[in-house]
Amino acid sequence: MHNLKKLSKKIRLTILETIFKAKTGHIGGSFSCIDILVTLFFKKIIFFNSQKPKMKNRDRFILSKGHATAALYSLFAHLRFISFKELGTYCSNNSRLGSHPSHLVPGVEIETGSLGHGLPIACGIAYAALMNKKKFKIFVLISDGEIFEGSTWESFIFASHHKLKNLVIIIDNNNQIVMDHSKKIGDLNNLKKKLSSFNFNIQEIDGHNFSNLEKSLKKAKKNKKPSIIIANTIKGKGVSFMERDTKWHHSIPNNEEYLMAKKELG
Repeated sequence: MHNLKKLSKKIRLTILETIFKAKTGHIGGSFSCIDILVTLFFKKIIFFNSQKPKMKNRDRFILSKGHATAALYSLFAHLRFISFKELGTYCSNNSRLGSHPSHLVPGVEIETGSLGHGLPIACGIAYAALMNKKKFKIFVLISDGEIFEGSTWESFIFASHHKLKNLVIIIDNNNQIVMDHSKKIGDLNNLKKKLSSFNFNIQEIDGHNFSNLEKSLKKAKKNKKPSIIIANTIKGKGVSFMERDTKWHHSIPNNEEYLMAKKELG
């Protein structure tokens, strides 16, 4: 687990450098979910091959919180889906690497961005896979902000009704929505209790504890009914002055802030 922690810190530095160079990006939400992504991919919980990204029996991953592409693409550079040279073109003209996912990028299944769309698509893929007796799993990472979307609840109903045992939903529960705290929009307390009525396999964990992440993801992958992992995270995790500060949803560090953050992650 020490190696995962070290790797996650290294990728956070890559995220920081990528966003600072591009002068755009969502640093807070990228930092909150990177430990989840690192565990999912580097512990080989998700079956993939970065050199054969379209192999038919691969597991599917969908980043429904599409604004966190700085995290996804930084991860992909470390996994060699893309080169670090290409990562340096993030959000520049004519780059494949925009602020939201593009299917033109190896490893990306679908475009997302408008929140609440990734989960319904994941449900459709999961349903089709079951109908066609395919063995792959579908992992989808959603934000807690997406819990406020009607399409998310429609997807919960659909997944439950059709017993999508090949679907794993991970909620990045960082308690912020855009520029404010979730509780000021609508209280998500007892989210686990709210979701229990759907007859999912539900786990609630510390989304920055690598041991818990690995155990819960492995359990979810083996489960015989749809799974939800509520990963309680911290927006801006890894840089002390960014943690839990709503400013860092979409703010770009100035030179002084960049150097301070780089020192903490270095």
